[in-house]
Amino acid sequence: MPLFLDMLRSETAAYPDRTAAALAGLAAYQGASRPAPPTPMPALATAGRASLRYHGGRGRMVVFVPSLINPPAILDLGEASLVRWMAARGFRVALLDWGAPTAADRDLDMTGHVESLLIPLIEQLDEPPVLVGYCLGGTMALAAACATAVAGLALIAAPWRFAGYGSAAPTMLDMWATARPTSEALGVLPMEVLQAGFWRLDPARTIGKYEAFGRFDPDGEQARAFVRLEDWANAGEPLPLAAARDLFERFIAADLPGTGGWTIRGSAATPERLACPAVEFVSATDRIVPAATAAGLADRRDLALGHVGMIVGGRARAMLWEPLADWIASLPKGRAAPKE
Repeated sequence: MPLFLDMLRSETAAYPDRTAAALAGLAAYQGASRPAPPTPMPALATAGRASLRYHGGRGRMVVFVPSLINPPAILDLGEASLVRWMAARGFRVALLDWGAPTAADRDLDMTGHVESLLIPLIEQLDEPPVLVGYCLGGTMALAAACATAVAGLALIAAPWRFAGYGSAAPTMLDMWATARPTSEALGVLPMEVLQAGFWRLDPARTIGKYEAFGRFDPDGEQARAFVRLEDWANAGEPLPLAAARDLFERFIAADLPGTGGWTIRGSAATPERLACPAVEFVSATDRIVPAATAAGLADRRDLALGHVGMIVGGRARAMLWEPLADWIASLPKGRAAPKE
């Protein structure tokens, strides 16, 4: 809340009517009615705290890998549920739930998440799946696909060449420098720190969307969709300390994945090691994962949609969902072992 109020003063100090509208929108959001959370889908496989939540369907196995940041619900968000739509399109669909880290996870870094959670889940399935990774989940899916057999890999707004953050990197590293002492004391990086960083990327948009929300019909679908999305954006489990340190110091600062220095199961994880068909969907307007951070796969699809709009926006079905489903349906049967 203090950060929101600071941004509000900065963005609307000369416009009292905008200040009032944004505060009214914030109050409306806080007071909005919310349905009971859905019952978790059954677990198809488990590894440690993580599980694959089965969303049904028939045919080829497709595993969606969300980011460690924010809950996996963005891929199963009400009427804009990509995973349920994909299950209805004739695929067997599972959504990875990373679970809530405990004190025992303090030293679980990014490599540990891939080697001890993601890959063991994949290897419990009855066939090598197609991996679909979103955001940081795509980074981890690419690393896993370099170390175990999968049938295909699709990346959505997934960073790999972290040097592509360019001038935005110092701001993120300053945020980490400020948060690190508290994180070391707690053993985790709280989600609130990451959310504050996302807000700082585009404060005008953050304030503007609450101004607009105050004008919505509180009982209308537009308002309900806004609340679902904002609740997702403002939620999430903390990052284990070692994973947070990797994200900022080894990925953003040193570009470990992009320079070929990230090792999974004893070998470098690089796009060149992929033995499976692969495609990446890149947002041309993404502030969270800029296009310059993409992996550089041969099959690259650039979309004029934002980071979240790629998944739940009004044009997402035509521009991402359907091309993704068509690409998966076109894959040959069989498995692809990682290259030596």
